[in-house]
Amino acid sequence: MPAPFDPIDVIGLPTDQKRALQGERLTALVTRLASCGNPFWSERLADVDPSSINSVDDLPLLPFTVKQDLRDQYPLGMVTTPMEATTRLHASSGTSGKPTIVVYTPSDLAVWAEVNARALALAGTRPDDVLHNGYGYGLFTGGLGLHYGGERLGCTVVPVSGGNTALQLQLLEDLGSRVLSATPSFCLVLAERAHAQGIRDRLGVEVGILGAEPWSEGMRQRIHEAWGGCFTALDIYGLSEVIGPGVAMEAPDDLGALNVFDDHFLPEIVDLETGQPLPDGEFGELVITTLTKEAMPVLRYRTGDITRILSDGGDTAGPGTRNWTRMARLTGRADDMLIIRGINVYPREIETVLMDDPDVGANYAIVVDRRGAMAELRVRAEATSDATTGGRLDVGAERLSKVLADRLRIRTAVELVADGSMPRTEVGKVKRVFEQVGDIDPLG
Repeated sequence: MPAPFDPIDVIGLPTDQKRALQGERLTALVTRLASCGNPFWSERLADVDPSSINSVDDLPLLPFTVKQDLRDQYPLGMVTTPMEATTRLHASSGTSGKPTIVVYTPSDLAVWAEVNARALALAGTRPDDVLHNGYGYGLFTGGLGLHYGGERLGCTVVPVSGGNTALQLQLLEDLGSRVLSATPSFCLVLAERAHAQGIRDRLGVEVGILGAEPWSEGMRQRIHEAWGGCFTALDIYGLSEVIGPGVAMEAPDDLGALNVFDDHFLPEIVDLETGQPLPDGEFGELVITTLTKEAMPVLRYRTGDITRILSDGGDTAGPGTRNWTRMARLTGRADDMLIIRGINVYPREIETVLMDDPDVGANYAIVVDRRGAMAELRVRAEATSDATTGGRLDVGAERLSKVLADRLRIRTAVELVADGSMPRTEVGKVKRVFEQVGDIDPLG
């Protein structure tokens, strides 16, 4: 069982010590998986000699794990410890009706609390803070991951979950929470409702720990504007197949970079098509090996997330003092890519264009219309209150259509609608992409 860090380690080990530790943990992991008697891993590692895995340089000798493996082994076929040694399970929704189940031992939960405590501390959360946790609780990993991370750091955690916006705002005001954890979309909802009620300036929220949804730099700016003052929106990264939230965290002095806690989660970037490792700085698919997971470890798990490894930050004061692997915020997901008339389109590209336009608010939706022989792309976005009252909706829509056509190389029909007219998501992850295959418009 990995020893807990006390105080919370937000620096990490020097490179040589870290590589040695990573190598030791990787060797131990492969040896355990090859000999634990789990049929999946016995077959997957049949051609691997554990004694040949001595350092992180040997990662390419190991096979990949993919999400379909977890689906094929549903429900518990990838558990490598006796069930009586496990403490909890979580699950994510499944595309075929069955969820992806992940299982934790007490040691796994201790590591999970530790890395989330690191993430919170890296964001500037203090032990004396009241952490307002607006992530969903239950089978979803977000709520409990940040909850136990906050407790590990020493915070007082408010387990409010999602929804019930009026209560959320009341608690934020009455308890004086300085740190809010939530999805970006719900963070925006809270800011909008606080502004509408005239209480935004009475709230003391300064830090937003935002994840579970893709969001762009333009969306960050919109969130900052919605909250006003000195609010800073920070990205937290995780996925349930690896552990949940707490795999990597953005720091306020190094916006745009995610610090991967690579003593537990070993990252690689590989080519999407060939699976070959790519050098630092090149965009590709993020692959993660869980070095310390006990119940359900994964080797070289292909996350589907597109990013790149960054340099160590040079002479800048913040990143130069930390030793974690730094990766760029995600540019998209391989499985989120839309193919429209033979053109590859990432929803994040569309959001970037929308958030750069001064007449567009923060809420939008994308429709892929598949009713014809060739797919068509439509975007509906809320205008700002100024654009709505100023009658600029048609002009703004035409302008955005041209910008998107230049950016995406495909014609996009844009509709700007009045400020406040699109539904808000208060519970769970916001849905941005819809398909239309019949006469019923999925956006109403």
